[in-house]
Amino acid sequence: MKSNQSRLPNLGSLWMLVAALGFGVMGALVKLGSAKFSSAELVFYRSSFGLVSIYAYIAYYKLPLSSPVLGIQISRAFVGLISLVLFFYAIAHLHLATAITLNYTSALFLSALMPFLLHEKPKPILLGAVLLGFIGVILLLRPSFTSANALAGAMGLLSGFGAALAYVHVKQLGKLNEPDWRTVFYFTCISTIVSGAWMLFDHFAALAWQDLPMLAGLGVSATIGQLAMTRAYRTGNTLIVASLAYTTVIFATLLGAYFWQEALSTSEYIAIGIIILGSMISVNSTPQKN
Repeated sequence: MKSNQSRLPNLGSLWMLVAALGFGVMGALVKLGSAKFSSAELVFYRSSFGLVSIYAYIAYYKLPLSSPVLGIQISRAFVGLISLVLFFYAIAHLHLATAITLNYTSALFLSALMPFLLHEKPKPILLGAVLLGFIGVILLLRPSFTSANALAGAMGLLSGFGAALAYVHVKQLGKLNEPDWRTVFYFTCISTIVSGAWMLFDHFAALAWQDLPMLAGLGVSATIGQLAMTRAYRTGNTLIVASLAYTTVIFATLLGAYFWQEALSTSEYIAIGIIILGSMISVNSTPQKN
């Protein structure tokens, strides 16, 4: 019995594989939808689906929406929104695996930020891991990027930095005992409102019936990914979960090759491997406080 219980955290960690598949499918659908819709439109459809889902949950259980730390909730929502728009832009203009890898540099940015946020001296191994990861970023960007897609590469990297800041906000909200569902509500609500307003002042494509399966799939895959990731971090081993998160890159590589015949060069595969290795080491070396 004891041995079975000791395995439960590892089984919980496997939810990250479900999340990785969900986020990989979401990325593929964003790339598919980008042929017709702008990044703001895709963010709107992705966020509105999440908003309807989380509000139905809140209404069913009659949960309170008022927050004693509304300012932090709004700040987290805007940071997450900006990161999401940048991420979707990168997906539309880069190979799927490349865009997702750049977004996942959030672990490197977070590892670089955490010692300063915790007022601790960073370990030499942490500094080395972050440096290794960003060497991988340079190798990934330099051989294949031209002036035509340099902007998309920069957007992808900035989306990773934004995701790291959003995670810092989430950790802060957790310490203040803000429930996850309330954080998700404010994020999806503000993202829906802002991206919807953006669409009103910008060109947006008219919806057709054939678009609905793709947009519904975008919302479903993103929601499944978010829920599975939350369960993985809640019930699994943090280091294992953080490591398994990078299987999203594998799923994205396979989806990109199958649907768009995207072929990465050997140097790009090596660079992605270096980024993942640096990120995994940095996660293991980052100081933690409960």
